Amino acid sequence: MSIFQKAPGDRTVARHEGSVPAGEGSVSVVGAGMRIIGDVESVGVIKVEGVIEGGVRSAQQVLLGRSGVIHGDVTVGDAVLGGSVVGTVRAAGRVELQGTASVEGDIQTRSIVVHEGGTINGMVRVGEQGARVVTPSAGHPPVRLAADA
Repeated sequence: MSIFQKAPGDRTVARHEGSVPAGEGSVSVVGAGMRIIGDVESVGVIKVEGVIEGGVRSAQQVLLGRSGVIHGDVTVGDAVLGGSVVGTVRAAGRVELQGTASVEGDIQTRSIVVHEGGTINGMVRVGEQGARVVTPSAGHPPVRLAADA
């Protein structure tokens, strides 16, 4: 057995916990041609031009480029989507779907903008229906979401 083999069902979690405080320019980039298998977390901004097969969690913002693909749930402060998401999108603030975006799953957010051409195949919940705080991983600030009810 190689030291680099994973047991079946194990998921990798990539966390960005740099020395830059949240809100001061911390940007993590998943470039075109890059593929991550596992969950991604950051206290700053995550820009995705490649493929993530797992959940994405950011205290600030996710920027999904036209060529970007996320197969998993997205939990963020704000999301600007230009690519494809297969999973639930939860944003404490705002979700923007650009004309090239597609979401195959539910969206829960305080406000939403859908540009002509953007597609959603799922349920959309918008507004202040009560607040729910998602418990973050150790060292991460909470992400506030609208209530599920």
